[in-house]
This record gives sequence, structure tokens and C-alpha cells, in this order.
Amino acid sequence: FSSSSTFVSLVMAVAPQATACNPRINPPQSVGTKLYSGLKLQSASPFKAGIPNLTAEFYGKVHKCLQCRTHNHKPARAQIQMMPIGTPRVPYRTPGEGTWQWVDLWNALYRERVIFIGQHIDEEFSNQILATMLYLDSIESSKKLYMYINGPGGDLTPSLAIYDTMQSLKSPVGTHCVGYAYNLAAFLLAAGEKGHRYAMPLSRVALQSPAGSARGQADDIRNEANELLRIRDYLFKELANKTGQPVEKLKTQGYKIRCYLKLGKNNWYVGGTSTPC
Repeated sequence: FSSSSTFVSLVMAVAPQATACNPRINPPQSVGTKLYSGLKLQSASPFKAGIPNLTAEFYGKVHKCLQCRTHNHKPARAQIQMMPIGTPRVPYRTPGEGTWQWVDLWNALYRERVIFIGQHIDEEFSNQILATMLYLDSIESSKKLYMYINGPGGDLTPSLAIYDTMQSLKSPVGTHCVGYAYNLAAFLLAAGEKGHRYAMPLSRVALQSPAGSARGQADDIRNEANELLRIRDYLFKELANKTGQPVEKLKTQGYKIRCYLKLGKNNWYVGGTSTPC
């Protein structure tokens, strides 16, 4: 016990001299100082001899370097900045209330009646869009919904479910293409309210005939093929009603109907003028 108490007294006597030069950069470390070694905590004990912990020394040097940058009066750009991870959060104030709250970006857009389709449309994503549109329409059916499209389309049944819901709403739905709209995403773009369908100057729109695959017996394959033909005719019929083009003209252009927008003008959507269709 005498030797241990003598060592502790020596450490307590030497520590103030070591930190007298710059106490902010080199803070004193007592016997019970905790050091980080990876994800585990270790206690630096003077009674334990062995190989020095290189990981703890490395993290100690990094900590001192960060302290030097923080305590020195340097511009803010000299400090280390961390990029946010995940969905950004933005301040939002509900109409009629005076308090602000932090909500994620997509929630803030939904509250402003903005719906964004920017991924492959599957069953889960389609149900989310359907629930959002139905809820916003039930709150106030006189205001317009804004649907922004920048995606490759998706599965046949979930995409048609979104289309049927758009037609059943009391609220008008305006569609906007901000990047590209391929396949059934282009069909949803054309399904917007007349006079409220827009596309950016460098956007691209491409619509093709629905495709599918079938396996099993001959009757199953025939039924699947007949169903695809029925859906194709339905899409062409609805597309003709939305665009004003005859069905025969759409069918004679081939199975793939490509419509590339240039300088805000397009013969298929706009009829050769720069006004929205």
C-alpha cells in the first residue's frame, strides 16, 4: 500500500506541471480517466503493465486535434462539418396555429397537397399514394392536388389503381413532369386535369404498351395474354380521351409511343404550341 500511495501522490504532483502550458489543449488525466478503444471503454490503470493500447492513443490524438480546432479562434470553415443522414427535417407551421414544428420533408409536402412520384411504383408505394390522396381529398375537396412525376413507371395493377383513384377524386389533380416519365408514369402524367398538365423543358416522356409474363398451362397463358390485350385497349382509349388524339392514330404509331419534350413543346401533349395541355 505504501508504494501505491507514493505513486498516486507523484502523479498528482506531476499533472499540474504538465498542463500548465496549455490547459485547454492538453487537459489533465487522472488515474480514473476513461479512454475509448473502438466501441469499448477501458480504464487506464497504473497498476496494469502490458502492451500499450495503440487504438486509445490514436483516438486521444484525434480528440486533441479536434480540441485545437474548436478552441482556437478560427473561421467557422476550419471546423469539421458533418453531413446530415436520412430524410431532411424542415420547420412547418400548420395553418391556423402559431407554433412551428420540425417535420420530415415528405410530410411537409403532403400537408401542402404535393405528391411526389419518384420511384418504381409497387404495391406498397401505390397504397401510400392512394391513402394520401384520399385523405387530402376528404379534408378539402375544392383545392387542387399537385403530383410531381420523375420516375420509370412501375407495376401494372398498382399504377392503374393510382389512375382510378385520380379519376374518382373531387379535387382536381395537376400533373408535372420534372425529369422523366416512362411507361405507366407517362400515362399518369396524361391523366392530370386538362389545362394543368406541365412538363419541364428538358423532360422526357415515353409510353409503351403494357408487358407481362405468364407461366403454366396453355389456358393460363392465353388468359394472361387476353388480359394484357384488354388493358392495352383500355389504356389507348383513356389516352385518346385525355389527349384528344384518335385511338387509330395511337395504335398506328406502333407499340412504343415515344414523346420527347424539347423547349416546352410537344406534338402529342401540347399540339405543337407552348401552352399547357
